[in-house]
Amino acid sequence: MTVMTEWWTSLDMFMKVMWCIAAGSSLIFIIESILTFIGADVDFDTDTDFDVADHSFDADPSMNLYTFRNLVNFLLGVSWTNIILDDYVTSRVVLMIIAIVAGIALVAAVMYLFKWLSRMQQSGNIDVFKSAVGCYGKVYLTIPADRKAMGKVQITINDSVREYDAVTDSEEDLKTGTSIKVVEVLDASTLVVEEMNSLII
Repeated sequence: MTVMTEWWTSLDMFMKVMWCIAAGSSLIFIIESILTFIGADVDFDTDTDFDVADHSFDADPSMNLYTFRNLVNFLLGVSWTNIILDDYVTSRVVLMIIAIVAGIALVAAVMYLFKWLSRMQQSGNIDVFKSAVGCYGKVYLTIPADRKAMGKVQITINDSVREYDAVTDSEEDLKTGTSIKVVEVLDASTLVVEEMNSLII
């Protein structure tokens, strides 16, 4: 038996599960981070923003909890905390509570980091007022109909993918992955968009 095989067989089922989750979530986190920072159009969140019926959130859509990215970050925090503290915390119940808290903390930290990076990016060398109208992109977080609330879109401006808050005058919600066109700019971070199909006469 190899050293790795001996190590793996020495683990109980709980820690094997934690290591599998840690490996998978770490890989996805690294890939998402690389694609985000090089400006690629990351499609991980397609159809993974959950519509919570009859719940209205006034928070910034970039702070939406129900995304695949946040699920990955939560699992990342939970799994690695369990792995690191397993030798120091004897009670698995206590360990899991600590791990869940760490997972939530990681989600919050990454959410605020991306929010800050987004604001910095938007205040950079692109004048959204002059550049955004007429640009194409996709819905990242579902946009409620009739400007009831904001969603989020990823659009291409000057060959660079940017993320902005968005509303729509459409009578139907624009779901994640919907192709859109920017028809108006409300302010430096909020756009009015329409579904591409609705623009075809």
